[in-house]
Amino acid sequence: MGIGKIDIEKVATAIEADAGEVLPDLRQALAEAKAGIGRVTTPEQLLVRRAREKSGLTQAAFAERIATPVATLRDWEQGRFVPPGGVLCLLRLLVKHPELSQELSAA
Repeated sequence: MGIGKIDIEKVATAIEADAGEVLPDLRQALAEAKAGIGRVTTPEQLLVRRAREKSGLTQAAFAERIATPVATLRDWEQGRFVPPGGVLCLLRLLVKHPELSQELSAA
C-alpha cells in the first residue's frame, strides 16, 4: 500500500499504542506525508522533541543533561538517525516524568 492510501487514524493509533503515549503532532505529520508535502516526521523525532520541550531546556542544555553530543541530539530531532533503544526508553520516561531530568543533572 502506498503512503497516499494510508488510514491516518489507524496508523496513528497503532504508533501511539506502540509508544504507550499520545503523540500530539503525529496525525499532522502523517497527513503531510500522505499529501506529499513537507518532510516525513517519525515517532522517534516527535519523542525526542517532546522530551526536550517538556524539560524546558534548549538543545544544548538537554544534550548535556542526557550526556549526548548536541550534534547527535540534533540528528535525532531532524530524523537523520534514530536514538538507540535505551535512549528511547529514557525519553519516554522524561515525557511522562519531566522532573526526572533534574535527577540526571545531579548524577
